[in-house]
Amino acid sequence: MVESLRSTIVHFENVGLRYGLGPEVLQDINFSLESGSFHFLIGESGAGKSSLLKLIYLAFQPSRGIISLFGKNVASVPRKEFPNLRRRIGVVFQEFRLLSHLSTFDNVAIPLRVSGIKESEVLKYVTELLEWVGLKNHMESRPHTLSGGQQQRVSIARAIIARPSLLIADEPTGNVDDTMGFRLMYLFEELNRLGTTIVIATHNMQLVDRLGHAQLKLENGTLIREGKLKAPLLESANEDEASFGYKRI
Repeated sequence: MVESLRSTIVHFENVGLRYGLGPEVLQDINFSLESGSFHFLIGESGAGKSSLLKLIYLAFQPSRGIISLFGKNVASVPRKEFPNLRRRIGVVFQEFRLLSHLSTFDNVAIPLRVSGIKESEVLKYVTELLEWVGLKNHMESRPHTLSGGQQQRVSIARAIIARPSLLIADEPTGNVDDTMGFRLMYLFEELNRLGTTIVIATHNMQLVDRLGHAQLKLENGTLIREGKLKAPLLESANEDEASFGYKRI
């Protein structure tokens, strides 16, 4: 059987980034991510991980170089088309960015409702996912009543609910304990198995070593190593469970 070719979903070519008139915080960044790949972005604090992620999800434009997303040179994409590109990208922010006036359920439901999903399906999918991440009893809670770890799980659920083509996560397990951290990583693994490209910035080398995915390492704003893909150590879900839902563990 001939293996189908995988398309390049993210491509950086000689990319540099500076804020204002300051020095470059990212220099000569070159890498490509294939559709369906899983990468950890690692490096010390201040290495430029968050800045690199912001370039990928179009929060910033590079000072120089070429960035392509989904086969399109970002510099040539009209601004009015940016929302369509962003809808293909799920983002887990360090600071959560939940809407304070909405319940947990409604925060997670936003991507589905924007996409015009029927409300009966919104109810089904959001309820299922919130139960999976341990928030079944907090569906009507407002963000200010939740702990940091609970808000993190809401942010993750919102980012993945619509099964984006590309998921960017900035320290997604930084506010949860190890048990929940591995559970959430299993969720990312399942989403990746269903075709989503995953990029996770983390300081947790225990997670990185255990899952064994490829690594992009930043040091002082420079990409110094691109690790090779290894076999993940977490057990995958069965083929007959490859649906919108996620296997409970």
